[in-house]
Amino acid sequence: MILRTWHGRTKLSDADAYEVFMNERAAPDYGSVDGLVQLFFTRRDEGDVAHFLLVTVWENMDAVKAFAGDDPAKAKYYPEDDMYLLEKEDCSLNHKVFFKA
Repeated sequence: MILRTWHGRTKLSDADAYEVFMNERAAPDYGSVDGLVQLFFTRRDEGDVAHFLLVTVWENMDAVKAFAGDDPAKAKYYPEDDMYLLEKEDCSLNHKVFFKA
């Protein structure tokens, strides 16, 4: 299994709208990919910024590639992200799961 993380930041004033976007647009896209095991969208507010951490669990690296493309380390973005994100990080982090309880 592969655990994949991505981090993004929005202005706090945009955070609720970004949550709606993530639920209505991104979550169904993730869910449409065979090999997705679990999906967590998280948010942490800090001052006037909201941090979003996405954690996904995939069956294998082939499933990650089916979602992200040939370079599984490259972060995937939607056109709507430009309206909300303060910057776009280039990479997502992929971790091999070697133990699960």
